Amino acid sequence: MPTINVQLFEGRTPEQKRAFVQAVTQATVETLGSSPESVDIILHEVKREHWATGGKLWSEE
Repeated sequence: MPTINVQLFEGRTPEQKRAFVQAVTQATVETLGSSPESVDIILHEVKREHWATGGKLWSEE
């Protein structure tokens, strides 16, 4: 059973998250041959103030 962990910034709508997990599930089914029911996706929403790239917090962009 594939388990996919995704880290993303907060702020997506439920509709966006629904579309995303449906697309990732479909891609997993097509690529790995899994059944949709066996694909787990965990969304970890992160505040911009808790994420940095290149030494800069995203909240400071």
